[in-house]
Amino acid sequence: MTARVLLFLVIVPRLVMAAGGLEEWWDGAGATGKWGGIRPVVEDHGLTLGGRWGGTVLGVVDGGLERKWTFEEELVITARIDLAEATRWAVLDGLSLFGEVRWRDGLNANEYAGASPVFNPALYQSGKGWRMMPFGFRYVLPSRWGREGLVEVEGGWLNPYTTFIQQPGSKLFRNNMIHSSKGLTANGVGWSSSYAAWGGSLKVRPTSATYAVGGMYMAIPNGGATSNHGLDFSGGHPSGVNGIFALGEAGWTPDWRGLPGKFAFGGYYWGLEAVVFDGGMHDGRWGLYWQADQMVWQEAAGGDDKGKRRSDQGLSLISYAAFAPPDDNAMPFYFHAGAIYRGLLPGRDRDEAGVAFALGEYSHDLVQSEVDQGIVEVHDAEGVVEFDYRIQVNRWAYVQPFLQYLIRPGGQNAVSNATVLGVHVGVVF
Repeated sequence: MTARVLLFLVIVPRLVMAAGGLEEWWDGAGATGKWGGIRPVVEDHGLTLGGRWGGTVLGVVDGGLERKWTFEEELVITARIDLAEATRWAVLDGLSLFGEVRWRDGLNANEYAGASPVFNPALYQSGKGWRMMPFGFRYVLPSRWGREGLVEVEGGWLNPYTTFIQQPGSKLFRNNMIHSSKGLTANGVGWSSSYAAWGGSLKVRPTSATYAVGGMYMAIPNGGATSNHGLDFSGGHPSGVNGIFALGEAGWTPDWRGLPGKFAFGGYYWGLEAVVFDGGMHDGRWGLYWQADQMVWQEAAGGDDKGKRRSDQGLSLISYAAFAPPDDNAMPFYFHAGAIYRGLLPGRDRDEAGVAFALGEYSHDLVQSEVDQGIVEVHDAEGVVEFDYRIQVNRWAYVQPFLQYLIRPGGQNAVSNATVLGVHVGVVF
């Protein structure tokens, strides 16, 4: 915490003064300004440096295990090099290098809420401490037939989390399941913001509104664990415990009368041995997922009595569902849905208000195995309802109060439903 305080009290003010004034800094794109004019020069030579900080205060105010408030935070530093701009070689057009590092710390609010780890009301608990995040190359085929991004290739130390199941609306919410886990982590799949492994992906766009992407990565046991700091480059030990993590997704991104949407279907194979609940082993796990997002109402931007000019303000709906076989997956069915309104209040055009509901159903095979073992509190289902309002202070800072109501924490009757209140603050550098 001390390091972040020093950053804002010492370094940022100096950068502000060098940038030429408080107003220019406040209206700029990042909290660190233009670095005294250095930043635009560096970016003109192909190097883009950035980052973000997020901090959350949250506490259990009713139900759960204990009434207590906690604080957690995340600091991310990113870098990208456009090789064509950096070298001035046109032959490298479309090729870039990227990478990032991260720091996380703070108490785990779920120790007092009692939910399962995937329904954690806090987001920054995996991969705590310093962590090497994905790094590698990206090649985007330059414009062909009047269209950018016809083919895109990535390779390196990557995380499929950043390529597949991209649902920006879900990132508004602070519960780990809606924001990150998406029903996959509960089944032992290496799906986490903290996961990384050697691999690559290929994405093609047959039309401007359709795409297909496939990826293959190393499957590493406990690849997102805090202890490896993202540096487990040889995978798990011994090497024979590693496998293949394969994913595929196809999607349609229509623009219906100016209302953007996204509809996608995908599947995955996690190639590590899986324990079957009634005994025995499987060579791997697989699952399917579906996504349907659609803007359903868009406010007119003004100046056109026919309403043909539109803004980015309005109501959007998001939904997502995942399925996996119940014999070796703890949560074979997961679903969430939400509504997000940008510019709900007059004069607050960039604010976002959101509500979402998520439900995960535990496997009947798991329940039967627990009954056979004489376990009294067997798993059933678990869910959360969340309300958020993000106040966009300026282009690079926001404050977001939220409320979560955890239903059947842990998927059992042992813990009463919990109400969690919190405030999240985000800053982009």
